[in-house]
Amino acid sequence: MPNYLLSISKTEALQDGTIHDPKSKLKVKVFDLLKSRFTPSSGEKIFFVTAGDETLAFETKGYKKHRELLILQMIAWYCLYLGLIEAQIHTSWPLAM
Repeated sequence: MPNYLLSISKTEALQDGTIHDPKSKLKVKVFDLLKSRFTPSSGEKIFFVTAGDETLAFETKGYKKHRELLILQMIAWYCLYLGLIEAQIHTSWPLAM
């Protein structure tokens, strides 16, 4: 699995940040839905992850027809980084939160 870069500002929670792919320049923003507000942007790809009591949203920034597989790899890498081994990726808002 390739490595990606992760940026977190001083004002964001640990689970909030941006995943960067150095090769494609794709950025995926992460939102902890229990601690931060999330409003989807039009034209961007959005995925959701549930793992135990965690619910995260992932949204591309500057999406330009990147492969969906690349976005899913970035999300899987981030979940492993957080230790969310039981994470499930959803393409729509998970019903049970």
